[in-house]
Amino acid sequence: MAEHLTVTVNGVRLAYEAAGAGAAPPVVLLRAAGAGAAPPVVLLHALGERAADWARVRDALARDRRVYALDLRGHGLSDRPAHYSPELMRDDVLGFLDALGLDRVDLIGHSLGGVVAYLVAAEQPHRIGRLVLEDAPAPLPRKSAAPVRPEGEPDFDWAMVLAVRAELDRPDPAWLAGLGRITAPTLVIYGGPTSHLAAASFDEIAARIPGARLITLPYGHLIHAAAPEEFTSTVAAFLTA
Repeated sequence: MAEHLTVTVNGVRLAYEAAGAGAAPPVVLLRAAGAGAAPPVVLLHALGERAADWARVRDALARDRRVYALDLRGHGLSDRPAHYSPELMRDDVLGFLDALGLDRVDLIGHSLGGVVAYLVAAEQPHRIGRLVLEDAPAPLPRKSAAPVRPEGEPDFDWAMVLAVRAELDRPDPAWLAGLGRITAPTLVIYGGPTSHLAAASFDEIAARIPGARLITLPYGHLIHAAAPEEFTSTVAAFLTA
């Protein structure tokens, strides 16, 4: 069963779930990792999702290691501050690692979470052991489409969606250049022809990240939700290779 916790980073309270082996304080985790234990895993969700979206993946991976799933700022139970961007989310993740004493982790991100994950891995390459990007778009300009606000009260800040979507449509060119700084072994997972993202986007990421491996799991954009067992087994094999 997951623990439901919070930590304040960069003045923003972040909610997160933690599960699995290594429930001891962070310093003990680091010593255990140095002794050969598997590193912790951090899971980053898609736009408009939350940590609980990873429940089945989290619980499967937590059989062997400590797993953390965050609510990114503006999502779920995390704070809804005035400012949003993938770079701020990147800094939140790095602050989260610092706050919990996690020197080095394996990082898995889906869609927006994948963008944040590769920004983290480019900013501090030494912190990431292995990187998994699930149907995450390359940082290339794309045609803008006005997002449609869902009916009712969403489980996220609508202002965050507008701010983040604008940056994903017109990303900073430095994001693309930064992919070449990533040193972690990287698995790029494309959802196949039913994904709304173009195949060329994943080719670009795989070409830019040194030594990245590209595979297709043809279940659309929500791979880990549509085929959780296959997704998790694929990712687990990569993390332990």
